[in-house]
Amino acid sequence: MELAHYSDYAVRLVNTEEPVREKDSLTSVEAVRELFGASQQAARRATEADLSRFRGVRARLRAVFTAADEGEETRAVDLLNSLMLEYPVSPQISGHDFRDDDGRPLWHMHLADHPSNATAGYAAIAAMGLAFHLTEHGVDRLGLCQAAPCRNAYLDTSTNRSRRYCSDRCATRANVAAYRARKRLETERSASTGRSAETTQDAT
Repeated sequence: MELAHYSDYAVRLVNTEEPVREKDSLTSVEAVRELFGASQQAARRATEADLSRFRGVRARLRAVFTAADEGEETRAVDLLNSLMLEYPVSPQISGHDFRDDDGRPLWHMHLADHPSNATAGYAAIAAMGLAFHLTEHGVDRLGLCQAAPCRNAYLDTSTNRSRRYCSDRCATRANVAAYRARKRLETERSASTGRSAETTQDAT
């Protein structure tokens, strides 16, 4: 398993909030546990106290994406480094759950956390995964959706670094809005040109 895979933890947490719409789905312990996905053992550690802690980590991870989206490369790296210092992990070789045709373990790198609480464990993996993604693909591969009012985080894995939206839905919505805006402008220009022609004829 590629360590950059863990960067999805950061995206999932950041996108539990839509600041512009003032929406927040991180409102219960169950919502916190759902973020862990298949890692049920880690999820069971979550308590009510983790709610506020998770929101704090979420704000710091969003700040990393915001800095990257605004081209502030060094700031994005500094923010991410501060998270990794606060929430360290231990990379380990693991062979759990994966076997080849002969029944031998398929060894891969695994991020082992040693948390004092659920937030510390999740933050450690999210920050380290995002760091691996950043160093492997570049800071400009971390983005925020350009389809207003959505500002969801995403990881650009396109071959030409062209991604601007968090989903196909947002891309379609933005394209439709841009098309309608162009049509309105064309209509306004046509109307303005027509009025100018009429004015010229009247003057003549």
